[in-house]
Amino acid sequence: MTLPQGLHHIEINVQNLDKTKAFYEWLLPELGFSLFQEWEKGFSYKMESLYLVFVQTENSYNDIPFHRKRPGLNHLAFWAKSRAQIEHLRVQLKKKNISFLYEDKFPFAGGENHYALFFEDPDRLKIEIVAPR
Repeated sequence: MTLPQGLHHIEINVQNLDKTKAFYEWLLPELGFSLFQEWEKGFSYKMESLYLVFVQTENSYNDIPFHRKRPGLNHLAFWAKSRAQIEHLRVQLKKKNISFLYEDKFPFAGGENHYALFFEDPDRLKIEIVAPR
């Protein structure tokens, strides 16, 4: 019997579940994820054996907002299918008035051989979309 390997899931607490859902419900399917679970205080998206879970933070813990430069999670990086998909996502993000990080260095903010797009989700978690070489 072969046991599964790799990352099983990531769970992220969010300040506003509705805003987070509106942000990810179009982005994650673009990247190959499908809605996996929904419940009153959360939702998840899955691709193969990995799933991402987003849960509403309890009110008593919601007074200190997340910042990616504090200890803890800095960003999530996703594979794009191609550079063309990154360009497509860039157009969609502009239409949604989502600003980019490192726009002056696009698409090589991660280095000369790293074609990627960077932006933040509603909780200011950095999202990176990377094109294969």
